[in-house]
Amino acid sequence: MDLQSFHITDKERIPLKFHASTLDELTGRLSDGFYTTFSTLQGGLRVLSLQAHLDRLYKPAQALHLKPSVAEAALRKQIADLARSLLPRESRIRLILTKDTGDVYIGIQPLIPPAPEVYRDGVHVITAEMARHDPRIKGTDFITQSAEQRKLVKGDVYEILMVNDGKILEGMTSNFYAVRSVIASRALDLAAKQSHNSSARLLRAVDHHPRNDITLITAQKGILLGVTRRAVLRLARGEGMSIEYRSPRVDENFNEAFLTSSSRGVVPIVRINDKPVGQGRVGAWTKSLSLAYQAYVEKRSEKIV
Repeated sequence: MDLQSFHITDKERIPLKFHASTLDELTGRLSDGFYTTFSTLQGGLRVLSLQAHLDRLYKPAQALHLKPSVAEAALRKQIADLARSLLPRESRIRLILTKDTGDVYIGIQPLIPPAPEVYRDGVHVITAEMARHDPRIKGTDFITQSAEQRKLVKGDVYEILMVNDGKILEGMTSNFYAVRSVIASRALDLAAKQSHNSSARLLRAVDHHPRNDITLITAQKGILLGVTRRAVLRLARGEGMSIEYRSPRVDENFNEAFLTSSSRGVVPIVRINDKPVGQGRVGAWTKSLSLAYQAYVEKRSEKIV
């Protein structure tokens, strides 16, 4: 089913006169503004942290003294009605509020979830020197500015990591995290100097390192603070991981790495550019966080209305 797009007001839902085949194309056809993207869950009528997504539109509008074309309560009902029309499939939804007029638009299409092997085998990402102009606001201008880089997501390249002065900020459509263990790093360094059999034993052993040895590294400044990111950091602390807020360097050796987004959850990274992450396979801590996040979503997702 093609993308459906509408202008939303308190009284009606008006189909747009032009055709767009993707959410990014739709966004590029509209005036500059704010946007948020999310997917429905658990049968098509629930969303995780929907209020946080709506705040990405309504709080900047309030700061600019804009009156949105639709109130939050009415927008929730429109979202629910459209999501219901796509049942039994889940939906991927983008909301856009323009800066010049406060008009609210919605684009909706059936959700195509990542293939199972994405989570089982991990993904390859590459880096690009770029950053958001205003990282605290999810502005539609970023989609236009990053159009060329987005074309690099093809073949086995799953995501582009934005790098500034050698430091990884975030993905173009995700947040980025590195997992580091002092014990595991030392074991990997030693394994590189040992025979194949000795290396295999060492690498099996690092899967059982103590919890207080694990640090999750993620940028805090210069990034968009994703809705999923907040939940994952809370879960990481619950798993016994320490959090280090800084931008990981591209040339650092990570034991594990992963990205998060509202529509994909926790996605393991096994290669950055041409360099394997850790052992080049999905790590135990990433698997653990992915399972914890799935359970969190089942428990915390809310009805749209």
